Amino acid sequence: MVAKKIKKNTGKNQHSKRRKNKKHGRLLLFLKLCGAGALVLAGYLLFCLLTLPDINEAVNRTRLPSTTIIAANGNEVQSFGTVYSEIIRAEELPQYTVDAIVYTEDRRFYNHFGFDIISFTRAMITNIFAGRFVQGGSTITQQVAKNLFLTNKKTITRKAQELLLAFWLEYKFSKEQILTLYLNRVYFGNGAYGIEAAAQKYFQKTSRDLNILESAILAGMLKAPSRYNPIASKERSLERATVVLNILKECGLLSQKDFERALKMPLGKEKPAKVKNGAYFADYAYNEIMARIGEQETDIYALTTLDQDLQEKASRILQEAIEANKDRNVTQGAVVVMDKNGAVKAMAGGVNYGQSQFNRATQAIRQPGSAFKLFVYATAIKQGLKPEDIIEDKPVNISGWKPENDDRKVYGEVTLRYAFAKSLNLATINLARKIGTGAIINNAKKMGITTPMENDLSLALGSSGVKVIDMAAAYTTVANGGYAVWPYAVEEIYSNDGFQLYQRSESEPTRIFTGEQTVLMKKLLREVMKTGTGRKADIGREAFGKTGTSQDHRDAWFVGFDDELVCAVWVGNDDNSPMKYVYGSGLPAQIWQKIMR
Repeated sequence: MVAKKIKKNTGKNQHSKRRKNKKHGRLLLFLKLCGAGALVLAGYLLFCLLTLPDINEAVNRTRLPSTTIIAANGNEVQSFGTVYSEIIRAEELPQYTVDAIVYTEDRRFYNHFGFDIISFTRAMITNIFAGRFVQGGSTITQQVAKNLFLTNKKTITRKAQELLLAFWLEYKFSKEQILTLYLNRVYFGNGAYGIEAAAQKYFQKTSRDLNILESAILAGMLKAPSRYNPIASKERSLERATVVLNILKECGLLSQKDFERALKMPLGKEKPAKVKNGAYFADYAYNEIMARIGEQETDIYALTTLDQDLQEKASRILQEAIEANKDRNVTQGAVVVMDKNGAVKAMAGGVNYGQSQFNRATQAIRQPGSAFKLFVYATAIKQGLKPEDIIEDKPVNISGWKPENDDRKVYGEVTLRYAFAKSLNLATINLARKIGTGAIINNAKKMGITTPMENDLSLALGSSGVKVIDMAAAYTTVANGGYAVWPYAVEEIYSNDGFQLYQRSESEPTRIFTGEQTVLMKKLLREVMKTGTGRKADIGREAFGKTGTSQDHRDAWFVGFDDELVCAVWVGNDDNSPMKYVYGSGLPAQIWQKIMR
């Protein structure tokens, strides 16, 4: 019996040992997994640490300088580069400005070590219940880390790096220094980075002089700069500012009396609105700036030739005309207006810059059709012919090429004046044959055409592609009495501290035609407006111009001038598809007329 009992107890002990071993095994496995997890986490954090950007380089990095394009009336057209303003230290600002930003964005800023576990937890719970991202939990320090070193890409690695950098910033800098970095880097909408740039943009004053309501508006904008800025909606910005003032009141930083007084405070005036639809011109001006002075290490602004009123009207007229003629398969257009010296006063490189930045006024190469005939007749006049001289309008057959007049008629002997006004193709080809295509090309280049031209008789009918801006420049040669011009947009360039970097100087102009010759050319162009294809472009005063339509109605033009301005208009399609019976004498002439009126 004793032996049996001992045996039984021995069995129990072995079972107990097996259970203990099993528990120990599970515990050991758990510890191993925890260790492996810790190693993976440590390895991942080490990877994040090793792939951090160069911290010292980022802190000391000089920002990209901005280039601001200014219209002739002093209003801004557009800015290129990152637009910041002078550095403002946190201690230079009114205390209520600092309080409005800190207590709205990061209430425990002065107490946490770069990461606010309370705000983070609250944000995560809110987002979970909402089922989407509706609230952020980043501290000001984390935002500085992201803005200064990282991108906006939402990845776990970026977030981990942001946290590591926030800890480093808290170790390296004081709270005031971190706040200064934040205030000078944070985005306030409409291209304004930093509180000084925002104060200047929205209230026309330095951030040192902000009142409490203006401070609350700027602090409120940080939640959604594009939604709560005063330019987008003054009503929304004031509603959001009231929320900020309530936060200050709840935190004991603002009394009820001061709260009510703050809501009645005046706001500084915002900067005049940018020139509307000036982006194509701004691109053109920016390229000219780079050609003149190259990249700079400081902010610069350029005073340009742009006439804001003319620019906005020309763009609107073009857009409305294209929109009204979509059923005729007209989808694009371009306009260049310049004075007799070549100063570009208005430029529309398309109907919608947001959809296409391709500048059809300066980059597109399109067939000018009969608008090119000016170069043929100008060359004839330079060789001594007169508007009343006779040229034959007779059939042409050149190796099987048999061009016709638009109405398919043949007019026999006609004057140059009549042939030009009625845009007769046969007479023009016979004239080109007489004076030589080489001479025509030579004069076209001198007048401003920069694109290659085919040296054959089809050239006389506008078969070689040209640029809209070149056609405007070429017609300017006739408008100003025979002097070649080079189109330009920039008058002066200054650094932000007022140092002049460039001033356009008037060089001795090159004369291509005599005054008498240009008078004869004007007679031809005037006849087009009076009795020829340009009658729909009449503006009620003396004006000169020429229509142009390429084969299959793929391009339609009107180029002309009055006593002050030269204007070139083109309409067509980017894919070179035909329009539905759109002639230069129709839609382009009407657009030209409205702009010049």
